[in-house]
Amino acid sequence: MRNPGKVFSREKLLDIVWGLDYQGDVRTVDVHIRRLREKLELDPAEPQFFITKWGIGYFFSEQRQGRTL
Repeated sequence: MRNPGKVFSREKLLDIVWGLDYQGDVRTVDVHIRRLREKLELDPAEPQFFITKWGIGYFFSEQRQGRTL
């Protein structure tokens, strides 16, 4: 959330959150993003804040229905 609009790969998010020594699967990021969406999005199936940039990673968007948070 500190870098709205900046796209982070799964690998980069793993490094930032869990560190370089993390031995788990990169898909762990997908699970955590899904859980964040379930808790924070009005409609997790149509996310407005935690956005997927297909083939690249995820980014946080401050924009919601034409308004800035």
